[in-house]
Amino acid sequence: MSGAWEDSVTDAGGFTAVRPPSLLDALLPLGVLAGLIAGALALFGLAALDGPIQVALVLCCAVAALIAMKNGHRWPAVQEAGQGALSSITSALFILLAVGALIGTWNLSGTIPTLVYYGIQVLSPGFFYIAAAVICGVVALSIGSSWTTAGTIGVGLVGIAVMVGVSAPITAGAVISGAYLGDKLSPLSETTILTAQMVKVDLYTHIRSQAWTSIPAFVLAAIVFAVLGVAGPAVHDEVAEAVELAKLGDIYWINPWNLLPMVLLAVLSIRKTPASLALLASSLFAGAQAAILQRDVIAEFVVGFGGSSDPIIGGVQATWKAMANGFAMNSGIGEIDQLLSRGGMDSMLLTIWLIIAAVTFGALLEQFGLLDRIIHPLIASATTTGRLYLSVFATGFGLNIVAGDQYIALVLPSRMYRIEFERRQLAPQNLSRLAADSGTVTSALIPWNSCGAFMSAVLGVSTLAYLPFALFNIFSPVLSVLYGFTGFRILKTQSDEEAGVDQ
Repeated sequence: MSGAWEDSVTDAGGFTAVRPPSLLDALLPLGVLAGLIAGALALFGLAALDGPIQVALVLCCAVAALIAMKNGHRWPAVQEAGQGALSSITSALFILLAVGALIGTWNLSGTIPTLVYYGIQVLSPGFFYIAAAVICGVVALSIGSSWTTAGTIGVGLVGIAVMVGVSAPITAGAVISGAYLGDKLSPLSETTILTAQMVKVDLYTHIRSQAWTSIPAFVLAAIVFAVLGVAGPAVHDEVAEAVELAKLGDIYWINPWNLLPMVLLAVLSIRKTPASLALLASSLFAGAQAAILQRDVIAEFVVGFGGSSDPIIGGVQATWKAMANGFAMNSGIGEIDQLLSRGGMDSMLLTIWLIIAAVTFGALLEQFGLLDRIIHPLIASATTTGRLYLSVFATGFGLNIVAGDQYIALVLPSRMYRIEFERRQLAPQNLSRLAADSGTVTSALIPWNSCGAFMSAVLGVSTLAYLPFALFNIFSPVLSVLYGFTGFRILKTQSDEEAGVDQ
């Protein structure tokens, strides 16, 4: 932290330069944010995420910067805080760009169309939602990444949903529920590892502790998905599905080889290759494979943007174009064109704009003591374990709203409440479980959060549309806070040995 809670800071000239923020200082940027976001949604509806909310966040950054300067901080310090925010999300931004490229080349190579083609034949609409959640849960557990799972398997499942006539928002909620379950329980997940490190608890102790909220939350979500699948609206009949399948078969050469880019990505992820490099490698492999297996698709795509008719040069152009601007299809069937005409790095630029603005705003609030000014009274007022748990949740969820990044929402509560948990003789795995439930899973529920923006961008479903159906992400923090009030699975640290006891 910046040391903003000190009574004063003396600069090189010997003058008192910095004052601690007042409560009004801390609340003003949040009030401006709430007002601007409400105004953007009222004026533009869901289209607010196409620029107006980004502008609102940039204006809030200016408000936070002005408050910091009013309290004696100089402009270079504000710049440094912003630079630190950008450096913290560099990896996430490259992952976003790589996912955009991946979606484009996977459509070009037939990987996503093949997933849809086989999926329509295998997945019954009656249990589609629960199957989507389980599939994504298994994949995310294997590779340790909710983002990669949603950006690959999730895209195909939402595409299948559109084709068979089941709800895309519910499917997106099921995909996100499964992806976050696997991410939370995987020892390969960077957020899981980070949480354990921040709270200073053994990784597998943390995972076992998380299972006590994650598994019941997923079971509850699965029950609801099963009911929604049975009670859902009528779906496309078999004749309509056969027509759609035939059209996919006419456009692409459908065969199991088209799934090799997905296999490559899974292998690289399991071998702990950095996510952005694994995604780019799979994208390039898909483009090269398309030049061999999908020549007709490439020829038609190249004609669309005036490329070369030479097979080699055209293949390079098609791959390059799909990675940059996405793949485009004009089959005459709306569902197929909507499914396939997607991807490209440029499709992620609005999302990147959103993330940069949100994380910079959060960094300014943290760096200049504005968050501390709000959070410390919460700790002081949490006189019972239940209230303490509620305070941690409010901090994590609130940081996801105002800071726009799951890492801030995860790291700050873990760091700020760790001493308080120790003082009350609450085992560290209690905090690690609560921090993950409060910070990690709720990040996908906020439209301007990096996770919410990412999920919306890759799945093609707005955050507000899938929010009611991201059931695991809702049930998990609710159960975690409920445990705090009831005392269920709350472990005390009455001895050195008990701190590492299996929950």
